[in-house]
Amino acid sequence: MTIKDFKIRTVLNKKTIFMTDKVTKKVGFGLVLMLVCQFSFAQDKKQIATETVNVVKPYTPKISDASKVKEIADLDDEITTKKETVKYSIFSFPVASTFTPSKGKAEGVEKEKQAYLYKNYATLGVGNYGTLVGELFVNYDLNNTDYVGGMFRHHSSQGGIQEVELDDKFYDTSLNLMYGSNQKEVSWNIDLGVKNQIVNWYGIPTDFGSVLSPQDRRSLLNEIDTRQSYSTFSLAGKVEFNESILKNMSAKFSRFTDIYNSAENRFYAKPTVEFDVMDSAVKTDLIVDYVQGSFEKNYLNMIQPLKYGFTNLGVSPSFVMLKEDWTLNIGAAVFYSMDIENNNNRLLIYPKFNASYKVVGDLMIFYAGAEGDLRQNSYQDFVDVNPFLSPTLMIAPTDQQYDVFAGLKGKLTNTVSYNIKGSYLNERNKALFKSNDYTENSSNENYAFGNSFQVVYDNVRTLNLYGEVKADFSENVTFGINGSFRSFTTDFESEAWNLPAVRINSSLDFKITEKWFAGANVFYVGERKEFQVNTAFVNNAAPIVLKSFFDVNANVGYNYSDRLTAFIRANNITNNGYQQWLNFPVQRFQILLGANYKFDF
Repeated sequence: MTIKDFKIRTVLNKKTIFMTDKVTKKVGFGLVLMLVCQFSFAQDKKQIATETVNVVKPYTPKISDASKVKEIADLDDEITTKKETVKYSIFSFPVASTFTPSKGKAEGVEKEKQAYLYKNYATLGVGNYGTLVGELFVNYDLNNTDYVGGMFRHHSSQGGIQEVELDDKFYDTSLNLMYGSNQKEVSWNIDLGVKNQIVNWYGIPTDFGSVLSPQDRRSLLNEIDTRQSYSTFSLAGKVEFNESILKNMSAKFSRFTDIYNSAENRFYAKPTVEFDVMDSAVKTDLIVDYVQGSFEKNYLNMIQPLKYGFTNLGVSPSFVMLKEDWTLNIGAAVFYSMDIENNNNRLLIYPKFNASYKVVGDLMIFYAGAEGDLRQNSYQDFVDVNPFLSPTLMIAPTDQQYDVFAGLKGKLTNTVSYNIKGSYLNERNKALFKSNDYTENSSNENYAFGNSFQVVYDNVRTLNLYGEVKADFSENVTFGINGSFRSFTTDFESEAWNLPAVRINSSLDFKITEKWFAGANVFYVGERKEFQVNTAFVNNAAPIVLKSFFDVNANVGYNYSDRLTAFIRANNITNNGYQQWLNFPVQRFQILLGANYKFDF
């Protein structure tokens, strides 16, 4: 049997459908495959309720019964109609939308929890030599713009330095109160401060009283009252403007006195004006610096008082130019200095120029410049550096004519930076600390036994080479080291007294765990030259060499909580009783135990 003669009869619900020959030709072969693959029915009886359905399938065709069609069928034109070319166009018109895109956010980045910053803290520490350290800072917001605050500091020691025969105690206590406001257009603050510092002239020459009997020497030492006390009262303020050519202004008044009836008044004001000229910002500092004071006695003539007074008026304009990899800061400073006591007035002009060039981006930057300044000296500033001065000083400003420098700075890696600089500094009337000559006369003032210092002035030229490296090895370890190597030339004095040729500082800080941290710093000071004689026995006097020294310090801390931290500090770990100043040895190994507590009101 062929496909043409093939007939299929299916009985469903007693109805029979016969397919014609024409349909059979077209679909027969497909039906055969479909019937063979999908259905295979046999006569079957299914009991559904009370009815019986008979499925009759008289013939089951097989693939082997079919024969391949030998001819190609013709396709009607209706089916093979040529496809039309369809052209698309878009007719656009605006449609109002209320859709608001959501803000983008980083996915998969866990934000580190930021530590809470407390506004107040208190620190207390105790150590050997009867050392007591205390510090308290409080700050309180009155409203959204105004605030008040205060700072109390205390550092004292009961002395006990080896080889010292006189009282070597010291006390240093200060209190500052502040009030400020941060407005939209202006911010300002005022600061009221008081300070008291007690020191002792405990340093006497090693051969003091060598010609006296032990009993007379001890009696003379017992008569020396080595106590000196300094008091400071200050009132300072600062104003910053957001939209004004007057950018900021700072001013400070201070009164400095001691128990030997020395007194000094100092007033300093510095307004800063800034405006644009031809797309460049011109910055101008106006300076008013006034100092006036007196000492009750002169070191050589105990009856003649010493008075001093200077008013320095200055203006310092500057502007910045940027061109490709060059940055130029061009300016100058003009001062008019008035010596009130001697009627000696001077007009001084100084350069204020520096430039930088990016040789290799941020990896290497070359910089150079020349700068000068008129530096006002004061009794208070000298005491901050050396508290063992005699209250019989000559006070005068220093004329820093020029400081010419050049150097390279940049980065060795992303975490290591460097700075190398060479400079030549020319200063007229530079202040130098020098030991007072002395006698062993019991009628001397308490500071006239070789245990105090004077200030001498000289024209000093300094050739300096400076180098610095800073490294952040990781978030937990930082390191830094810097050093200065200097050569001095003087006009009148035989040496640049008490100025070391070499000074090196190094520091290391690291975080051990989340709770523990530690740090260390080491500094080295090279040899210094001094000069002191007993005027009753002057025999071929020569400069004295103060030995160089290392000072090694370390600290360890433990964060008990985000509020409470305990710490241990060790100073002068090498137990070296070096002399920072002639005849004044320092405390040897020192250890301090303390804690810091942070809080809010």
